[in-house]
Amino acid sequence: MFFGEFEHALDAKGRLIIPAKFRELLGTTFMITRGMDGCIFGYPAERWATLQDQLDHLSITKKDARNFTRFFYGAAAECDLDKQGRIMIPAKLRQFADLEKQCVIVGVSDRFEIWSASKWDTLEASTAEDFDDLAENLIDF
Repeated sequence: MFFGEFEHALDAKGRLIIPAKFRELLGTTFMITRGMDGCIFGYPAERWATLQDQLDHLSITKKDARNFTRFFYGAAAECDLDKQGRIMIPAKLRQFADLEKQCVIVGVSDRFEIWSASKWDTLEASTAEDFDDLAENLIDF
């Protein structure tokens, strides 16, 4: 399970250190792609395979399904960790998530997310204000 929040800087070549805690869960190869809310989603290979199976069952006759899968898969990239525990984030994904220098890597159960520090700070502040209301409006879990 991915959890926790870690700050790392993107280097000039577009590489980002993945927290050691996450590296253990990811194995040698994993996937990143466009996520929701302007961040990047990262998935271990086995979770990616499950997600792929779910998306493969969407109807190609539905425009929303076609557009979602195009957007989701179109920028997907297979990642390998280098000896320093870094990954190369493709330019298209860096642009999508507004990654420039400071990044925040957040564990979210079965995936991790990569955020620009400024976007993460904005989301975190907004969510903190609404946290009680969010909790109250969710279905009991």
